[in-house]
Amino acid sequence: MRNTPRIVTEMSQAYSFSRRAWMLGAAQGGVGLLLAGRMAWLSVAQNERYTAMSESNRVNMTLLPPRRGWIVDRHGVPIANNRTDFRVDIIPDRLRDKERVLPLLGRILQLPPEEVERIAIDLEHAAGFQPVQVAENLDWERFAAVSVRLPELPGVAPTRGFARSYPAGAAVAHLTGYVGVPNAEQYKKTHDPLLVTPGFKLGKDGLEKMLEAELRGIAGAKRVEVTARGKLVAELATKPDVPGKTARLTIDAGLQEYAARRLGTNSGSVVVLDTRTGEMLAMVSMPAYDPNSFSDGISHLEWQMLSDDDHVPLMNKVTQGLYPPGSTVKPMNGLALMNAGVDPLTRVNCSGAMRLGTSVFHCHKKSGHGPLDLKNAIMQSCDIYFYEMARRVGYNAIAPIARTLGMGQKFDLPFSTQRYGTVPDPAWKLKKYKHDWTVADSLNASIGQGYVLANPLQLAVMAARLASGRALQPSILAAQVHRDSPALAIDSEHLARVRDAMFGVINQGGTGGAAKLLIPGVAIAGKTGTAQVRRITMAERRSGVLKNGQLPFKMRDHALFIGFAPADNPRYALAVVLEHNGHTVRNLDTPMIGRDIMTYMLDRERALKSLAEVEPTWGGDIRTRMAATAETYRKAQSAPPAAIATKTDAIVPSDAPAVENATDMANATQEALTTPGNTVAEDDSRDRQP
Repeated sequence: MRNTPRIVTEMSQAYSFSRRAWMLGAAQGGVGLLLAGRMAWLSVAQNERYTAMSESNRVNMTLLPPRRGWIVDRHGVPIANNRTDFRVDIIPDRLRDKERVLPLLGRILQLPPEEVERIAIDLEHAAGFQPVQVAENLDWERFAAVSVRLPELPGVAPTRGFARSYPAGAAVAHLTGYVGVPNAEQYKKTHDPLLVTPGFKLGKDGLEKMLEAELRGIAGAKRVEVTARGKLVAELATKPDVPGKTARLTIDAGLQEYAARRLGTNSGSVVVLDTRTGEMLAMVSMPAYDPNSFSDGISHLEWQMLSDDDHVPLMNKVTQGLYPPGSTVKPMNGLALMNAGVDPLTRVNCSGAMRLGTSVFHCHKKSGHGPLDLKNAIMQSCDIYFYEMARRVGYNAIAPIARTLGMGQKFDLPFSTQRYGTVPDPAWKLKKYKHDWTVADSLNASIGQGYVLANPLQLAVMAARLASGRALQPSILAAQVHRDSPALAIDSEHLARVRDAMFGVINQGGTGGAAKLLIPGVAIAGKTGTAQVRRITMAERRSGVLKNGQLPFKMRDHALFIGFAPADNPRYALAVVLEHNGHTVRNLDTPMIGRDIMTYMLDRERALKSLAEVEPTWGGDIRTRMAATAETYRKAQSAPPAAIATKTDAIVPSDAPAVENATDMANATQEALTTPGNTVAEDDSRDRQP
């Protein structure tokens, strides 16, 4: 069938043309509306964005690190402050022609060849965005010489800013921590451009880390107008930085430095508290590292030296160290005995040893003390008295008083690493070891050995609570002092008896006579302590027990001391813990250290004079001894060039492997000494003074 041909008329043609024209016009109108809408969006809604982009093309802006807030002591004396610093860094991503730039930079700055080699090694190991330090603390002439030759030094970034400074050096290392260059992981978490700004450093450890938010401040910006090709046109107004806030501590900077020096060559710690408020006046752990050196960027060699030191200078012994408190717990145990109904005038005869089943528990005085009441048992540190009384009342009567006085307690302080020790009891042992508590456990715990562990801060709190009769809470930030602490739920007459016994320890023929103050009319009350770290076998006992001076360092007893003064109206309390001191050197032992530190609080000139007499015999002050140690280590190692390269990894002292190893070793020793049939008290518990 044939299709009928379509008839096209003039009218149909006109209609078809008009429809196409209308559709084309509508499409053109739509495109026009889209363009108009887009132009409106860009000019109105996106105005701020594109204005900023335009401005960024016209103006180059460089962040300026903010001035870090100071850390000051209770009197406003700076513990950590800032000094003007001319420094030069290299940004690896921007460095071009390293083989030409490094030698040229070395000549301009007059760097020794080994320092140029150190920079080259650091560049090989640095992240591309992470500034590599070339030199700090430059004089103006060398800094200006680099600045005027920048076109020849692509990637080199001279900066005029502020560097962190710790005037007391190692004396405050474990208190303040230090600042350092942010690492790659920290940058990846936030992508904050400030973290890759040359010269910027943040808190790495200690208070510097925990108070980072308050101390950091807000960055400033340097602005310059440039052409499209980057040519400088003019310098614009600089946006100033906002400095960080000042952190005021309860610490006394003078006391802090004095206590650090007075510890001498010991591995140990000191904590001093105000007995009215619980404010920490000193928190010292020695030996330590120099935070100024860490903030500048220490070498691998220096890190290895600190890690190899058997005195563990990387450890904050105040918060990370746990020790058997030894006889320092006897005043506290005396309170517990009286609270349990023991008459303080009841006498126990000390013959030098006590038999329990097939075991024999010894007193530190082989011939015995004879009959003693509570006061004299504390004064003479008689173990037999406390063995017998612990056997009678059980350790369940003692543990609650220990906790009341701060043992095993966690304190709210701005430190990331705290270990809290142990106040054992039958329930604790059953849960941890799946074994029942024994009478031998009570005997060990009664003299501060066995499962009992405490850190130096807890011992200082114990001394402060004994002195004040109040549940003091330690504080280190001046804005967070815990005032008006409630009274302890302990009979005031019992407290008075214990304080009198502690007075006798030092002033009435007790074991701590060396701690007697030399200030006329002022007395200190206290308690000495010795904590064993090894088992003394019966074979050794028969042949003669080795003295601490005959033993390797790690096998010597710990030495401890707690005290408060003035004895009749306590104002200050302290704890001194010396690792493996062994009571081997009289002027480096706990009683005389405690005496001199307390003297500093009451008669500063007398204390400084006493220190000046003995410090030269230890090899000089802290800085002198540290420099001598470093030089000796450097010569002994014959270190390769890579060893002087800056250590840039993320490990900080409180997390260092050396600290973990020391902790593991101490835990293993403690486990060995609490194994049934291998206890310290059964073998020998010594509280002898040299």
